Amino acid sequence: MGLGFRKSFKIAPGVRINVSKRGIGVSAGVRGLRYSINSSGQRRTTASLPGTGISYTHTSGSGRKYKSSAQQQRQRLAQQQKEIAKQQELERARYEVEVYENTLDLIRSIHKECDDTFDWEEISRSTHPHQKNDKGQFEIEAQQELDSFQPTLFQKLLKTADKKEEELKAAVIQARQKDAEECSELERTISIANRILNKDVDAYFEVIEELAPLDDLLEFGSGFEFFIEDPGALEVEFLVHSKNVVPTQIKTLTKTGKLSVKNMSKTKYFDIQQDYVCSCAIRIARDMFAILPFNTVTVHAMDEVLDTSTGRPNLVPILSVKFDKETLNKLNFDAIDCSDAMINFEHRMDFKKTQGFKPVEKL
Repeated sequence: MGLGFRKSFKIAPGVRINVSKRGIGVSAGVRGLRYSINSSGQRRTTASLPGTGISYTHTSGSGRKYKSSAQQQRQRLAQQQKEIAKQQELERARYEVEVYENTLDLIRSIHKECDDTFDWEEISRSTHPHQKNDKGQFEIEAQQELDSFQPTLFQKLLKTADKKEEELKAAVIQARQKDAEECSELERTISIANRILNKDVDAYFEVIEELAPLDDLLEFGSGFEFFIEDPGALEVEFLVHSKNVVPTQIKTLTKTGKLSVKNMSKTKYFDIQQDYVCSCAIRIARDMFAILPFNTVTVHAMDEVLDTSTGRPNLVPILSVKFDKETLNKLNFDAIDCSDAMINFEHRMDFKKTQGFKPVEKL
């Protein structure tokens, strides 16, 4: 409970000083008309007709108008600051919405990206000039630059022509070394190509590790494990982590350009989650078919699902799909709905619009 006080002192006929917790004020006037001002700058004028009960009160602030150019400039700058803050808020709102919309676009277009196809037969037939004791391309170019060197008059006067020629000779030696390194790397690649053509599973794993075709999916928080028992078939366990990827809020702009944030409905969340999981599954298969000679790629999408018997989440398969190369390559990846595309392949998926994914058995 607050404690208040107010004291009033008469200092002249019709003039009083009023003291309270809010400040000090002065009031003046005669019966029916009174004017007061307090220390906060507030002014109040009261007019009344005695005996009628009719009165009029007007309250105003200090209403000060500055005349100096410095004060006027200060007011203009303060107004500009407000405008800048408002524009920054609107710009931030647009940015937030663009990031949200881009996230949805990324989630639904993961399958559209794919590595270039490797032709291991062609790679195995590659050759390098050094294998025939010929000059490599780097050395040829460096030698041409040395052979065409003609010192300028300026270089002759400063006696720097010899130094420049020595630099070009050193560049030829460096180029020769670079060709040797390139030849060594090519021979290593040819060796891997021959091992792949001979269905050496260890070579398959070396290629997957070195090329890291799915590294960009790690940005979404995903993880992968690869299994090969048959050289023609690959199994991939894909850790979805959908809670870290799929947004739970919808961000839009109001008519005035302000940011509006609303909780996403369960049906929309589950719909985006299904698109994400299926898009990733297709992308994994596409990349694996592109870099290695598999006939089938089976993807097991793993995610945490609530076990109602224990009340705890368990890591379980929510999608298991077996892709064959021929069918997958016939799809129009720019036009497909990834969830609908699963019907083209042997798969297991238990998904309901209002409940999301349920655990399934692996194929």
